Amino acid sequence: MIIGLSKSGIIIGEEYSGKTAIYTKAYIQEMAEKLCMFKRFCGAAAAKEMLLDRCLPLQRTQLLQNVQAAGRVLSQDISSPVSLPGFDRAAMDGFAVRSADTRGARPNAPVFLDNFRPVRTGMPVPGDYDAVVMLEDAYLRGSILEVTAQLHAYKNVSCIGEDISLGETVFSQGHALRPPDVALLSALGIAEVRVYEKPKVVIIPTGGELVAIGARPLRPGEAYEINGLMVRLYAEKWGALAEKMEIVPDDEGLIREAISCNIDADMIIIIGGTSVGEKDYAPRVLEEMGELIVHGVRLQPGKPTAFGAVAGKIVVCLPGYPVAALSDLYLFVRPALQKMACRCDVLLKVSARLARKIPSRPGYLSLVRVVLKNGEAEPIMISGAGILSSVARADGFVVVSEEKEGLEAGETVEVMLFE
Repeated sequence: MIIGLSKSGIIIGEEYSGKTAIYTKAYIQEMAEKLCMFKRFCGAAAAKEMLLDRCLPLQRTQLLQNVQAAGRVLSQDISSPVSLPGFDRAAMDGFAVRSADTRGARPNAPVFLDNFRPVRTGMPVPGDYDAVVMLEDAYLRGSILEVTAQLHAYKNVSCIGEDISLGETVFSQGHALRPPDVALLSALGIAEVRVYEKPKVVIIPTGGELVAIGARPLRPGEAYEINGLMVRLYAEKWGALAEKMEIVPDDEGLIREAISCNIDADMIIIIGGTSVGEKDYAPRVLEEMGELIVHGVRLQPGKPTAFGAVAGKIVVCLPGYPVAALSDLYLFVRPALQKMACRCDVLLKVSARLARKIPSRPGYLSLVRVVLKNGEAEPIMISGAGILSSVARADGFVVVSEEKEGLEAGETVEVMLFE
């Protein structure tokens, strides 16, 4: 029984034996987390590892026209059906000549040729010639060409197969196609490629206080459902095919039904109702329907997070606070989707000097929003998991490890940039 709280934050309790015991607030909170609140409480690194262990790369593939394949991941190697270029071609505007005829040519001792052919860049070089003299090194005097530079064989000539050889592996399995890659495929005459299918993600927002965006003006106590939109946009950006469902009220049966109706998805993301309150049904439903792997993560913001599996499908439960949900997206959902989509995109990061001190809770991984300005990282809204505008103003976030009790001003930090 707790019987007092000192000014220093020490909680005074009484044991059953009648003896008085002294506990710190942190100790009481720790014990509450372990014993009666979060059922599968763990560190952020362990949670991420357990999630990724359950996420397997998809093996489903589809055939796409190459013009639709930008950003998709190849499911097989691509070999070139032709050589590129397919003929010896001029790399410069000038005159096709025989290199041997230019021996000794220099500005003060030119050679004069009557055997040459005008060519433009990209034109075939006739078979009798093996070099192209640039316009600035040649002067046409009637039917005679004055050459002021000696050329070696195939000077200014792109030879057959110089770019790509027949049968050469152009791209390997697992390569994410970029716009120049698609252009190269087109240059080789490849019209379609086989890629991995995108993982299917279903997003289920929950909460009786939520209203669909733009549906009607808000009443006191209500909020527009924005987390589902944010999650869908990020999931699509990270290589998934995402679908956001209608808002599900705080009802255990309706949440169960929403999961059951979307069990064909590769990942289900539930937003809201993830903590330990009376109406936080998501973890409870997850445990009843399948397996609750993680419930509660040593992460700030983002502690009320849960992962599990139903019928072999991954279910991720995100907190309802937008910034906490965003932390989970970057720390857990992004690498999970990348693995499922067979992608390995790297987050962009920059080094910066910390403008002022960042406090953090020891034992918890902290993601702190920062603004970059003149080579410095300025922390903004260190607390406040519901202040979405702080993310809109931020350039990225700094990760403070569990072992540290904050970071000091002037330290060099790595800033993970928001995409």
